[in-house]
Amino acid sequence: RLRTLRNRRGITLADLSAETGISESTLSRLENGQRRANLELLLPLSRAYDVPIDDLVGAPRAGDPRVHLRPIHQHGMTYVPLTRRPGGVHAYKMLIPGRSAEPALKTHSGYEWLYVLNGRLRLIVGAKDLTVPPGEAAEFDTTEPHWLGSADGGAVELLILFGLQGERVHVEPRPN
Repeated sequence: RLRTLRNRRGITLADLSAETGISESTLSRLENGQRRANLELLLPLSRAYDVPIDDLVGAPRAGDPRVHLRPIHQHGMTYVPLTRRPGGVHAYKMLIPGRSAEPALKTHSGYEWLYVLNGRLRLIVGAKDLTVPPGEAAEFDTTEPHWLGSADGGAVELLILFGLQGERVHVEPRPN
């Protein structure tokens, strides 16, 4: 399985070693069945190949492709993960409660694309202070200081794609 995935990507053991931090020798032994994979080895391989760990170890499919939604409550907002794969781009539905909040800009690695479903989003990215109404989208590098909140004190519902590479879909929001 591992050699097939690597060959499909058209990369060498040296390339994969550089990407995962796993030695070429260990990768070769894993591919040849001379070494058993553990979680410490499977996690970087799962990220490198952008496949679930279950695919790497040949675990039988559960048969249910639905993502079981488990909301995460953080920083006064609710995030509902819509994807379950490790690495790559992650999709979320985000709910911002109807209240006014003082902007506290944050930074983190990655890239974000968002689409407003309901409500009016106030989006601050660097020096730009924008209002994004329903049906509009925005994207930004999350290493820029940014903040998301309600533009008018009402609740906001949006979809977010977040990843280290992100999705480059763009509709320019209207400035405040």
